[in-house]
Amino acid sequence: MSWFEAIILAIIQGLTEFLPISSSAHLILPSQLLGWTEQGLAFDVAVHVGSLAAVLYYFRNEVKAMIVAWFAWVLKGEKSDDGRLAWAVIWGTIPVGLVGFAFNYFKIVDDYLRSTQVIAATTIIFALVLWWADSYAKQQRNENQLKVKDILFIGFAQAMALVPGTSRSGITMTAGLILGLTRTAAARFSFLLSIPAILLPGGLKTLELATSTQAVPWDFLIVGALVSGIAALTCIHFFLILLERVGFKPFIYYRLLLGAALIGVMVI
Repeated sequence: MSWFEAIILAIIQGLTEFLPISSSAHLILPSQLLGWTEQGLAFDVAVHVGSLAAVLYYFRNEVKAMIVAWFAWVLKGEKSDDGRLAWAVIWGTIPVGLVGFAFNYFKIVDDYLRSTQVIAATTIIFALVLWWADSYAKQQRNENQLKVKDILFIGFAQAMALVPGTSRSGITMTAGLILGLTRTAAARFSFLLSIPAILLPGGLKTLELATSTQAVPWDFLIVGALVSGIAALTCIHFFLILLERVGFKPFIYYRLLLGAALIGVMVI
């Protein structure tokens, strides 16, 4: 990669990780449409570390309260909303962990699902599902009111995001809306779910990187992590503000246009 490509890819990762438009699709497309070199394992780990650091910093008070409450629940039996939310994140992560392990073991994504055709289809299909949920679902609940069956529903929805173009944040927010969460509650729970969802595969990739014989370009990795983190932190802040004012419509329109453009590229 050139420095220009590295910075652009880091910005793309930081911005799209938490928007309902699919970060994996946007990271795959430059190599497929522009002929850019694949970013590689090390850089992929670095930009995800940046995104993870951003969401941990933004929700640092909530995460700290959840951790303290979870240990109080487990060790002392003291139940609370923060402890319940911590359990919700744990239970909601199990489906994507299991499905992700299977996908990685059988190399399903790399061998079958990274094509422009798949990305175009999932981009459009899940844009329409998000439109329906945003327009017609009752938005009356908050994330502390989720039941176990609700959490597992969102968790299995998150597992679907292993297919490029689906969008992890998009599908979990859609599932939250379907279950009656408000837009903000759906977004907040999606962001909290992203912490283990990024941490687990990031840890596996780091382990793979640590056992690799390839040289590590530390300058690219450090810059990639910093740029991705700044972009992600900015994105989370303004996304929550925008969501309150205009909802999901701009992102739905963007996905539909992107999907149509990809189909046009394939036809041409």
